[in-house]
Order: sequence, then C-alpha cells, then structure tokens
Amino acid sequence: MVIADTSALLALFDADDQNHEAVRESFESERTGWVLPWAILPEIDYMLMKYGGAAVERAFVQDLAEGRFVVEWGQHRDITRARELIERYNGFNLGLTDAIVMATAERLRARAIATLDRRHFGAVTLKGSPELIPVF
Repeated sequence: MVIADTSALLALFDADDQNHEAVRESFESERTGWVLPWAILPEIDYMLMKYGGAAVERAFVQDLAEGRFVVEWGQHRDITRARELIERYNGFNLGLTDAIVMATAERLRARAIATLDRRHFGAVTLKGSPELIPVF
C-alpha cells in the first residue's frame, strides 16, 4: 500500500509537471494500492481549482465519487499521532496535513509514501520505515 501526499497527486494530474512521469509510473505500477488520507483532499481540491481550473477540479471530485481513489477517513489516534510528530519535529513546521499523512502511513503499515516533499518526509523517522516514492 502507498499513502499519497498532495504533492504526488498534483504531479500525477499535471502532465506538464517535471515529476509527472516518475509519479505516473509509480501510480501505474500500484494503481489499486494508492490510498488518499482525508486530510489531503481539501489541499488537492484547492490547488486543482486554482491552477487547473474548475473542469479539472470537478473531474477529481468525480473520480472520488466513482471510487477511483481509495480514501482513508482516519481515526482519532491519527490526530494524536500527528500532534506528537508536529511537537517532536517542531523545527520543521510539518503542519497537520503532512503529519496526518505520516500518521496514516504508520497506522496502515504502508510500504511507501508517494511524495515530492523530501524536506518534511525525508526528515521524519516513521514506524515501519515506509520508503519515499518516486525515487529520484
């Protein structure tokens, strides 16, 4: 299972993104194994509307409604773990969304986290040591 971060999904949706091909290859190799934590949905929605336009944003919502992506709606302990990570790594300014992605990856024992954000995700030691993909 792969837990997706906002940055990876945005690159997946944007064919002009410099990381699009690497992310697309990772996605296609494990299409049914990608899980979207609930916390990234508002970020993705906002970014798609702002940079892709209403049609792109609506297409994403349609994909969600049709079950093309697995959404992990989380548990209360994800918030607790996110708070712990934010406090432990307070100099990195993780933020709630990244911390929820990390907490979800730990709880679900994910094999990997799909992210382009190596600054935050590369600096944090997570239980289970999920790898970061795509590999650059």
